Amino acid sequence: MTEELTGARAAGMAKMDEVYGFSVDPDTVAGPYIDVTVDHLFGAIWTRDALDVRDRRMLTIGVLAALGQANLLEIQFRSALDRGELTEEQVREVVLHLAHYTGWPLSTGVNSAAEKIIAERAKAAKAAKAVAAVEQTAADGTRQTAADGTRQTAGDGTRQTAGDGAEQTKEP
Repeated sequence: MTEELTGARAAGMAKMDEVYGFSVDPDTVAGPYIDVTVDHLFGAIWTRDALDVRDRRMLTIGVLAALGQANLLEIQFRSALDRGELTEEQVREVVLHLAHYTGWPLSTGVNSAAEKIIAERAKAAKAAKAVAAVEQTAADGTRQTAADGTRQTAGDGTRQTAGDGAEQTKEP
């Protein structure tokens, strides 16, 4: 591999990681396709200064929408949200805007991809919030009632009340 290609490979892998949060090492995949993807597309095109990552992502989203590539749109929407390039409201606005250019049949896949990623992020945020609440409860010994009516007294752990009213007492 030439020095120029080595530089493009390193730049491409770094840019791919920046854009998507992951990279692929072409040396681990058979055939030239990944070589060209990393070395040229990410190493020479995505690294150009005239457009930033968000601009390039928006163009890519438009093309993928026109091609009906909902699975690839999920990657773009997830990365745009994770990197703070778009808000959930902006993702939904992109869907509405593109629907008028790509047509409603293709835009249903665009919408499905967007809503799937937004729902996944909401579920993950809710789970993270629940974990944080449990950790806080354990740390400060406060009592919390869950949505199912289950209560636990944290700290000493001596009292638990289930949603059906049954009470269990543990010895400290």
